[in-house]
Amino acid sequence: QVQLVESGGGLMQPGGSLRLSCAASGSTFSINVMGWYRQAPGKERELVAAIAHSGTVITYADSVKGRFTISRDSAINRVYLQMNSLEPEDTAVYYCYVTLSTGDYWGQGTQVTVSS
Repeated sequence: QVQLVESGGGLMQPGGSLRLSCAASGSTFSINVMGWYRQAPGKERELVAAIAHSGTVITYADSVKGRFTISRDSAINRVYLQMNSLEPEDTAVYYCYVTLSTGDYWGQGTQVTVSS
């Protein structure tokens, strides 16, 4: 079992920046991929970014390329999402996730609202 706790969400004006953080605890020794999904009201959950255990970035959603940066510190089992040049379309609940050999685990989500 792995527990995930996200932090760093909130309200930001368009063009601003936020940094999300996710802390993993429990059976973290077998964590492989870490990443972020988001879900906006009335829309399907969307993969935002993912990063391998080595620190190699696996993917970014086209809508965030050049604006968001994913990183991780495997020594302390944390993954981060630096979000710059935020747009109203980035408004969503952001979920941290990890993959293990036993399955995928999700955080409870953190709300990001981009509005003037």
